[in-house]
Amino acid sequence: MTDQLTATTQRSARDADLDYEVIVIGAGVAGIYQIKRLTDMGVRATVLDGNADLGGTWYKNRYPGARFDSESYTYGYSWSQELLDEWHWTEQFSPQPETLRYLNFVADKFDLRQYMQFECLVEAMRFDESTDTWTLHLGDGRELTTRFVMMGVGLLSVPTLPTIEGMDDFEGQWFHPFDWPAEPLDLTGKKVAIIGTGATSIQIIPEVAKEAAQLTVFQRRANWAAPLNNAPITDEEMADIRRRYDEIFEACAITPGGFEHAPDRRGFYNVSAEERFELWDRLYDGPGFGIWLQNFVEIFTNEEANAEFSGYIADRIRQRIDDPEVAEKLIPKDHGFGIQRVPLETKYYEAYNQDNVTLIDASDAQIVRVTARGIETTAGHHDFDIIVYATGFDAFTGAYDRIDIQGVEGQRLRSKWADGPITYLGLMVHGFPNLAMIPGPQCAVTNFPRAVETAIDWITPVLEHTWEQGHTRFEATEEAEQGWFHDVVESYKPFLLRTAKSWITGYNSNLEGHEYGKTRYNLYNWGGPKYTKTLREIEANDYDGIAFS
Repeated sequence: MTDQLTATTQRSARDADLDYEVIVIGAGVAGIYQIKRLTDMGVRATVLDGNADLGGTWYKNRYPGARFDSESYTYGYSWSQELLDEWHWTEQFSPQPETLRYLNFVADKFDLRQYMQFECLVEAMRFDESTDTWTLHLGDGRELTTRFVMMGVGLLSVPTLPTIEGMDDFEGQWFHPFDWPAEPLDLTGKKVAIIGTGATSIQIIPEVAKEAAQLTVFQRRANWAAPLNNAPITDEEMADIRRRYDEIFEACAITPGGFEHAPDRRGFYNVSAEERFELWDRLYDGPGFGIWLQNFVEIFTNEEANAEFSGYIADRIRQRIDDPEVAEKLIPKDHGFGIQRVPLETKYYEAYNQDNVTLIDASDAQIVRVTARGIETTAGHHDFDIIVYATGFDAFTGAYDRIDIQGVEGQRLRSKWADGPITYLGLMVHGFPNLAMIPGPQCAVTNFPRAVETAIDWITPVLEHTWEQGHTRFEATEEAEQGWFHDVVESYKPFLLRTAKSWITGYNSNLEGHEYGKTRYNLYNWGGPKYTKTLREIEANDYDGIAFS
């Protein structure tokens, strides 16, 4: 204890002339937990967020239908028994308003809001090698100095719009779902266009179809989806969940995806076709990611096994759509089910049975331009009151690229990552000392709060180690970074994921350099347990791969 107090005193004295010892960027799920850890340690720290309030993803994504695809009780924080005892999740898969209330509840309960600064957009960061400190330049004109920066900026927090001629000519309302108006949007009697049929659209479409006079969906590529099968959580069920929290989080810790859903390891061809279909029927009618993550491992690695399973899902989709031609357009032909992240839906396919919903597939008509009144296609013009561009995100690296981050010798992070991220453990980058990502690209992206806690519970002791040893700087070595990049690349090879036209592999037609076939290695694909084991081994080996000075 005496050594710890001495280290704290020396640390505070050394950094007394800095604005903060640590700055956290982002007041979402990661930033809230990180500031809790830091302030519990007595560290002089703050959180900066460009939004008007906390919540990150759950502050911005206010579109109708937005909700977890993780079971709510596996998504909440695990680090406070008091919090687990007090909070009552009302649905198996929490809707956005409840999730935002939860994050505010956590911040208020632990009095964390006092450490947060909002509407503080970080525009640039520069590392000073002579002092081992960062200077952050904010949009409001301020400059803040700090020893360490912890980046909780999110992996899907920078929306991308398409480059369609005439978008600015439209005289009605138009926006990306990430910028859905905070005020209630009355869709009664409105003609609405939604461009895109990805995960966000799959949540929005059934909700908009309930209100709009006419909903027209423009689809370029079909995506697979499976039923969410949401349900309320009763008082009795919540009491049982509270009794089982240790068991629940332990299950999340030992499954590859960080959920309760563990893969079926009997072997695809070790069971009969009848047994396979019995399993699939049960999982399809069950909640959440079971149909994806409790399945046979071979559907992720074996083309024939994946094709059989994809055929099963296609048949289930056909059973839910009245018009066979519409059904075939909504069934992907260019990739199999489950080789990229699976959107979960609630009556998505049934929405196309409604008289007020029309699907325009790119195989029938392509968008030519946006006009003052609507959208012109190769087959004619459509009038609209509202256009929603559900066209995805600059995933994984977009939030980092948006900030001009300059490390050693002025190297820019966006330049280093021009062809895709390269990191050590998905937590730090060589050439950018005293900078941590909580978590960043190339970590094991599991059920997100589980990945957040894994990252923060490992990187915070790295800070403590730096201080206790009297150092002012930590940095991943180039050798360790190259080794990790090699492991990440290898983790793609066994999986059909490598063939996907997916944001997971860096594909985004709205971004230069994100073409199909130009793989960006964004994820560590060996799963959460192996990733956590690696972190523990590195820690036990005196933080091998990190240079302290």
